[in-house]
Amino acid sequence: MKKSLVSFLSLALLITLSSCTTFDPYTGEEKTTNTAVGASIGAGVGAVIAYLDNKDEDSRKRNQRILAAAGGGAAIGGGIGYYMDAQEAKLRKQLRGSGVSVERVGDNINLIMPGNITFASNSADINASFYPVLDSVALVLEEYSRTLVVVAGHTDSDGTAEFNQRLSQRRAQSVSGYLASQSILPDRLETLAFGESQPIASNDNAAGKQLNRRVEITLLPISG
Repeated sequence: MKKSLVSFLSLALLITLSSCTTFDPYTGEEKTTNTAVGASIGAGVGAVIAYLDNKDEDSRKRNQRILAAAGGGAAIGGGIGYYMDAQEAKLRKQLRGSGVSVERVGDNINLIMPGNITFASNSADINASFYPVLDSVALVLEEYSRTLVVVAGHTDSDGTAEFNQRLSQRRAQSVSGYLASQSILPDRLETLAFGESQPIASNDNAAGKQLNRRVEITLLPISG
């Protein structure tokens, strides 16, 4: 990823919406947070959207393929908020107690999957215990088929930036590939790699590194 794009994505992070709803997977508490929590959503919806907006690919044609596969070919209309509300509620139910955080930013949903349940250090092999969690995600994605699914890989700062960039790409591809194997339309899946550039905690200690070593799945509605 070019340095200019990384800088642009970092800027997009700073202008991400000023509030979001967060679900604590350990306490079951739902919390509304302010801009101070912006860094905690990693790459975040703003950076993901910024990346997609700057792609050469014709996203309109891709969206048309997704909608055609979803049946009827109709984008989400005025009920976009309700559609994402329903999807969010189903995800919260499926992922309760899994260790995955479900965050809502506007009409988009972000799933944060920390390293302690996804990958071992320096590995892109999905932990065996994490497959049931991905199965639960896939069930919801299959039901709510009018959304784009962006899978973003992240690492801690151990090793070189080049190594971490490649590792984050392999991790995102591992998750994306598994979702595709669970009947999620490949056209819906977008894979991004942020390497060590988007930490959500300090890399000065083991606990922080574990948080930074993660995969985020951002769900974006395909609207008219």
